[in-house]
Amino acid sequence: MNTTIEFVAQHGYSVVFACVLLEQLGVPLPTPLLLLAAGALVGLGQLEISLVLLLVVVAALIGDTIWFYIGRRRGLQVLGFLCRISLEQDTCVSGAKGVFLRHGASSLLVSKFIPGFSTFAQPLAGATGMSISRFLLFDGFGSALWAITFVGLGYIFSEQFELVVGYAASFGWWFGLVLIAAIVGYAGWKFTARQRLIKSLRVTRIAPEELKRMLDEGEDVLIVDLRDALDFAERPGLIPTARRLPPEELESRHEELPRDRDLVLYCTCPNEAKSARVALRLHRRGIMRVRPLFGGLQKWDELGFPTNPL
Repeated sequence: MNTTIEFVAQHGYSVVFACVLLEQLGVPLPTPLLLLAAGALVGLGQLEISLVLLLVVVAALIGDTIWFYIGRRRGLQVLGFLCRISLEQDTCVSGAKGVFLRHGASSLLVSKFIPGFSTFAQPLAGATGMSISRFLLFDGFGSALWAITFVGLGYIFSEQFELVVGYAASFGWWFGLVLIAAIVGYAGWKFTARQRLIKSLRVTRIAPEELKRMLDEGEDVLIVDLRDALDFAERPGLIPTARRLPPEELESRHEELPRDRDLVLYCTCPNEAKSARVALRLHRRGIMRVRPLFGGLQKWDELGFPTNPL
C-alpha cells in the first residue's frame, strides 16, 4: 500500500488516468486502492482534486465507450468471452443480465460499485441497442459518482490512510505474502466450487440426440426454456413442445411439476449453468427426473435440429 502512495505521488495525474483506463478495458488493477491513494494525496496537498476527478471520469468513459461499441457490434456473444475469463463463469452472465433487465440504464449509475456487474454493464448497454447519448449520460454520472466516492474517502481519511500505510509497511514482506495467499485461496475456492457443480451434473445431463429421439417417438417429456428476454431476442424460437418459464416461477410452482416423467431444462449460458442450478434445486424438492440439456440451445442448433416460433 505504501508503494501505491509513492507511485501515485511520483507520477501524478498521468498514472491515475492510465490505470483507470486500463482497468476499465479489462486489465486487473487495484483501481479503488489507487483512487483512495490519490484522494489521500489530495488531502496532503500533492494533487488537485478537480483535475483528478476529471481524469478519472474521462478515462472511465473512454474505456466504457469502447466496450459499449464492442457490445453493439458483437451482441451478447461478447458476454460469453468475458465470462470465460471470469472466476464466476457460471453465474456472471445471468446475474449481470438480470440486473440490467430490472433497472436498465439506471444500473449504469452503480455498475462500478458491483463486483462482476461492472465488467458486463457497458457491453450489455451496447448489445441491447441503447443510444450512445443515453449511455454517455448515465455512464458519465456513474463514473463521476464512483470517482467522487473513492477519491473523496481518500481525501477525508488522508491522515488515517497514512497511518494504515505505515502500519502495513511495518509488516514488511509478510503483509504482501498474506495478501497474495488470500487472493490465491479465494481463486482456488471459486474454481473448486465450480468444478464440484459441473461434476455433480455431468452424469444427469441429457444429450440433444437423446431428446430428439424422445420427441420423434412421441415420449411424454416436459421441456422448459429458461432463457431471459435478452437471450430470446438474440435467438428466437423454441425446441418443439417447449415452454418458456423463468427459473423463479418454475421453482415456485414445483408442486405442479410431474414426478412421473422427464423434465428437460435448457438455456444459453456457459456449461448450462442456469439449467444446472435450477435442476439441483428441483432435485432437492423431490423432482428426480429433471435434467439439463447438454450444450443448451447452441448444441441443438449446431446439430441442425428444428425449433418452433413462440
